[in-house]
Amino acid sequence: MLHTTSIAEPKNTVSKTGKAVATNKSKTPAVQEREEDGTSVIGLDPWLEPYSGGLKHRYSLYKVWREKIENEGGYEKFSRGYERFGFTVSKTGITYREWAPNAKEAFLFGDFNEWNNSSHPMKRDNYGVYEIFLPNKANGTPAIEHNSKLKITMIKPDGTRIDRLPAWIKRVTQDLNVSPTYDAVFWNPAKKYQWKNKAPPKPASLKVYEAHVGIATPEGRVGQFTEFTANVLPRIKKLGYNTIQLMAIMEHAYYASFGYQVTSFFAVSSRYGTPEELKELIDTAHGLGITVLLDVVHSHACKNVLDGLNNFDGSDHQYFHEGAKGRHDLWDSRLFNYNSHETIRFLLSNLRFYMEEYRFDGFRFDGVTSMMYLHHGIGYGFSGNYNEYFGDTVDLEAVVYLMLANDMLHKLYPESITVAEDVSGMPTLCRPVTDGGVGFDYRLSMAVPDMWIKLLKEKSDDEWDIANIVFTLINRRHMEPSIAYCESHDQALVGDKTIAFWLMDKEMYTHMSVLTELTPIIDRGLALHKMIRLVTHALGGEGYLTFIGNEFGHPEWLDFPRAGNNSSFHYARRQWNVVDDELLRYKFLNEFDSAMNNAEAQIGWLPAPQAFVSLKHESDKVLVFDRAGAVFIFNFHPSKSFTDYRVGVPAAGEYRIALNTDQPRFGGHDRVSQESQFFSTQGEWCNREHFVQVYIPCRTALVLVKKN
Repeated sequence: MLHTTSIAEPKNTVSKTGKAVATNKSKTPAVQEREEDGTSVIGLDPWLEPYSGGLKHRYSLYKVWREKIENEGGYEKFSRGYERFGFTVSKTGITYREWAPNAKEAFLFGDFNEWNNSSHPMKRDNYGVYEIFLPNKANGTPAIEHNSKLKITMIKPDGTRIDRLPAWIKRVTQDLNVSPTYDAVFWNPAKKYQWKNKAPPKPASLKVYEAHVGIATPEGRVGQFTEFTANVLPRIKKLGYNTIQLMAIMEHAYYASFGYQVTSFFAVSSRYGTPEELKELIDTAHGLGITVLLDVVHSHACKNVLDGLNNFDGSDHQYFHEGAKGRHDLWDSRLFNYNSHETIRFLLSNLRFYMEEYRFDGFRFDGVTSMMYLHHGIGYGFSGNYNEYFGDTVDLEAVVYLMLANDMLHKLYPESITVAEDVSGMPTLCRPVTDGGVGFDYRLSMAVPDMWIKLLKEKSDDEWDIANIVFTLINRRHMEPSIAYCESHDQALVGDKTIAFWLMDKEMYTHMSVLTELTPIIDRGLALHKMIRLVTHALGGEGYLTFIGNEFGHPEWLDFPRAGNNSSFHYARRQWNVVDDELLRYKFLNEFDSAMNNAEAQIGWLPAPQAFVSLKHESDKVLVFDRAGAVFIFNFHPSKSFTDYRVGVPAAGEYRIALNTDQPRFGGHDRVSQESQFFSTQGEWCNREHFVQVYIPCRTALVLVKKN
């Protein structure tokens, strides 16, 4: 169990920018001391008191790193490694630098010198950094042409020669007809992308559309940035999502890895188009008022040698831990050494690069659980005991790196957003680093989709435990925001089933047409699909997420082309045609998803304090709660409808329906008039001083708001 604690929040004042700023003019010496040693998080959670020593130690390690970084000009300078390493272009020529301490010699070669691997030697400094400057040609043009291929070759201490792709390269391409190995490309287009739109303000209600550009086309091929910009961004906007989380953007050698085996960290995947086309996608999203997050993979790296970071300078330990500590047994990949100065420079600069070059608005950090624990979460079941979070199994080097990454991003980009993919429930994960936290803005509520899948797999509808559903949805740490979701890409993959498939299975292929009978299976599936989403959205967190296509109950799972399916793209696409077809029932789910998000935009329940649950009636299967002044009523019963059902309300007045899952436009049966009025009656009911009486049909949810 994750402990929650209620505390009085600090009073706020308003800054010159109009934003609320917490103030506390009467700090006690104890509070002041805690702010300086990383233990002020204990003020939010007294259960952390026995672990104050661990918090202090963690924070002291962070301060050591901060001092090192300050000695190199602070975050501002230290995180601009991409402006020093790799290829940089000036008015007079091109400079290439690479850190390769194990190499005894290094040479740059490629198209520009007819692949002569000895004609362009690089100079080495005392820190193992190699450098070469190529002046412009006599006519003033760069010595290396745009889009030409190149490599670095190095001589190891034993005299053997190794060829590698530059570690900081910003463009790599792959020709599978020739080889699966990538080629490094010098990217220096004459016409740079001209940005048109400013990024929108940081959303108060975070509604995330998790998307993969490659599968975003209905055709059996890899989708393109330009297609996503033209065809998918308008859908996302219409659905009411204000944030996109782009997956598989950092270059990865194997398409079926879903982007989680990164080879070139500064190169965006060439499968989908050019860097300029990704910039256009992000710029267009900003113009639509949509925030864009990058799914960043700093938890591990692909073990490829010829086109990855592994064994880059001929050593096993350059960017990674040496030996078994530097290898992830389950993922078959390399693990970064977060205590290495140049590795920290590389990773922090990687984040800064995507913020500056592509204008992403923040990151979803993948595999945070794997990073924070020496066991990487492999075969480990977290019980919630605090010893698990502050014991010998915690990888403090990785936790401190995450503190540095979050601290840097929030100091340099105050509006940026960071999200942690963590299943462990690590306390302080989403508290500011200055308080002793790890610094994330949100964590993903990974227990929620597991709960829904378990229910649908193992329980009949009349066995649903309403109290357990509520407990799972509200079991999150106080003052540490969570993003709730019913299903993400994990639940869409082949080998699992989407919620739509668990509900309707094979009848999705035969009875989703409005011209066919509405079977009991489809009727149940449509109703519960909407209710599961709404209760998760409204009760489960401070943010909400869906995976591309799942909002309308995409009819098939996701399976990338691979040897096991004869390299087929059949399941690596999104069938927009089924939701666009007016004769198919998918349109109902899509319409409801849009209405749900837009209702939240009007009511604002996501940034509101956690809901007050007034009723969990097991035999009636009725759940009632209120949040942000709105009243949410769910009747999960498979057959019983209730008339004049008493529902406690937070305030006296007249209530109207803001959202009704049973409306015909959502595939419902229109059993509750949208024009219904509900007048409160004074009298204590379910710990509320007023109540209304409603008709709540089976498998229906209503959202009531006060009139005006």
